[in-house]
Amino acid sequence: MALDYKLDLVDVAHGGAQTGARHLDALTLSADLDLDRAIGWRGANAHLDLLNTSGEAPNDLAATLQGVDNIEVGSRRPRLYQAWLEQSFAGDRAALRLGLYDVSGEFGVADSAGLLLGPAFGMNPELAGSGPSGAAAYPSTALGARLVWRPTKTSYLQAAVVNAHVGVPGEPGGVDTGFEDGELLIAEAGWTGHGKLALGAWTYTQRMDDQRAVDASGAPLRRRPYGAFLVVEQPVTATTTAFLKGGLSEGDTQPLKATWQAGLQVQPLFASRPDSTLAVGLSQVRLAKGYRANAFDAGQALDQAETLVELTYSDQLSPKVRLQPDLQYIHRPSADRALKDAVVANIRLEVAF
Repeated sequence: MALDYKLDLVDVAHGGAQTGARHLDALTLSADLDLDRAIGWRGANAHLDLLNTSGEAPNDLAATLQGVDNIEVGSRRPRLYQAWLEQSFAGDRAALRLGLYDVSGEFGVADSAGLLLGPAFGMNPELAGSGPSGAAAYPSTALGARLVWRPTKTSYLQAAVVNAHVGVPGEPGGVDTGFEDGELLIAEAGWTGHGKLALGAWTYTQRMDDQRAVDASGAPLRRRPYGAFLVVEQPVTATTTAFLKGGLSEGDTQPLKATWQAGLQVQPLFASRPDSTLAVGLSQVRLAKGYRANAFDAGQALDQAETLVELTYSDQLSPKVRLQPDLQYIHRPSADRALKDAVVANIRLEVAF
């Protein structure tokens, strides 16, 4: 069992929609149970995450499409974040997971991007914003099933079927068991030898409204959302790893057409401090033509893209306490020409109990 607390102090020092400071936090209680040891259920284990979030929303000030803090949520409350069972088989080369499941934890992941606080360095933004209520990821997951198979020590295939309507206990409506909005289907194949190379694709089983095109009666055309993504991760020195992530969507049912992220992580930064880590990242989201056209019709002139640059450093002050200052520069927040480029400073305190 583990208890982790994150406290972020975020200052939008320049630009965006408004300058100002905000605080937010997240408390996570995690538990894992080896069911073989507990009840003799061979090859099975269970996992549980309870999450409580509070504080404010700094992106209301920064006004970005990508977000500036990966623990920011739309509604702040206690909730059951994840709860799943996993069964291994085929000599532990395969595993099936069932329950409330976070897709972002396993699909499109570059480990060396994990320190960066910008949400875009986690789940690709075009996937995160897909579906009727966003993909199943922090802080709202959904019922799903994930199957992974490792044919060799350095290769894997994985696929998941997840409810398209997210919701967990503690949120209004709770868990959706009707699957009336259909399912998200996602798959990825990867190689994890000296680095990582992964390719993936996703789609939904139900069509959704086109954000611009209409039929003869004026009703939105119905389109099937889909997309693809790539992850490349490569050590370049003994302490430095580079990453590149990218994704595409059909661009008809959501604001984003394409996104990409790139960066470096250095660990340790100082030989005398083995936990000292420096990371730098560059992320860009490119808007779909239909979304820009709708904005133009509403009298808003949008550029094609929003670009974020982030520099962050993390170090352990003690075995239980970690401190992470972070600086971000956002060019053209929300791709809105009326907004000044934003500068956002963040400092994260993380305590493991």
